[in-house]
Amino acid sequence: MFKIDIHTHILPPEIPSFKEKFGYGGFIHLKHNHVCGVSCSADMLDDSGKFFRKVEPNCYRACERITDCDRDQVNVQVLSTVPVMFSYWAKPRDGEYISQFLNDHIAGVVEKFPKRFVGLGTLPLQDPALSVKEVIRLKKLGFSGVQIGSHINEWNLDDKNLFPVYEALEAHNMCLFVHPWDMMGQEKMQKYWLPWLVGMPAETSLAICSMIFGGVFEKFKKLKVAFAHGGGSFPITVGRVEHGFVSRPDLCAIDNNVNPRDYLGRFFIDSLVHDPDALQFVVKMMGEDKVMMGTDYPFPLGENIPGKLIMESNFSDETKEKLLSGNALAWLGLTKEKFL
Repeated sequence: MFKIDIHTHILPPEIPSFKEKFGYGGFIHLKHNHVCGVSCSADMLDDSGKFFRKVEPNCYRACERITDCDRDQVNVQVLSTVPVMFSYWAKPRDGEYISQFLNDHIAGVVEKFPKRFVGLGTLPLQDPALSVKEVIRLKKLGFSGVQIGSHINEWNLDDKNLFPVYEALEAHNMCLFVHPWDMMGQEKMQKYWLPWLVGMPAETSLAICSMIFGGVFEKFKKLKVAFAHGGGSFPITVGRVEHGFVSRPDLCAIDNNVNPRDYLGRFFIDSLVHDPDALQFVVKMMGEDKVMMGTDYPFPLGENIPGKLIMESNFSDETKEKLLSGNALAWLGLTKEKFL
């Protein structure tokens, strides 16, 4: 079956020293590890040299990605930056520069391999006006949408400062992918990789609940929003969220009086849940039209064999086709013929 992976991350092979350019630190750069003069991996380091993550060539070279896709029978990857690159804390104009640098790289990859890749841009969301400007530029470059973080510094995704960005995305028929980052409670989760195991699902639920309670889905009804990692902890806690809304409307319904459960099926999630029962659960809850194959390629917490969980499920072939590509095409606003 035709497969579109909506959740993959990519970096430029070379990242300049933003500290040298801007005069302050906190940015990520790559230190390549070479064998016989060829990069065999790269270390993601901050400006102090602190190690963040090791990445393989398939994170920064398109040819390796295509080889992996051919091996795993993935027809199309949707490319987005690694969330640590968002740099929302940077000065606005510096954030704009970084966003454009990352977006231009993705645009170049898509232009070179238009039948294998689709681009999602990143935005300098610390400045919504600059972000709207970049949305317009991304549309002209052929991007299908953008990826944003689960919060923007002190703003949750219901913050009205972000409404012009949502309006611009809706007006230009561009989709929105929300990815957790800068996870809450990290100071209490220094062991066991807990920021990724516990913090990430919580961040995604924070994003969903913020958009529900803040009325974002009511105000921007045509905005096509997707959330990473199977919606995080939201699907399994929606009953609790609804109960809170009903029992304490004075706290929960202050900006939107629509029951949170009514939004099931109003937004998309990816299929990255790592458990067959969980996949059955989220498809039943969200609807078979709102779950899309996503793997978090090329990182360890991703699905190692793209689409394996879907293909080995007892869904009908019609439902599998929706999960593997049909829903992604609807979310992206594209047709299968574009890639044939």
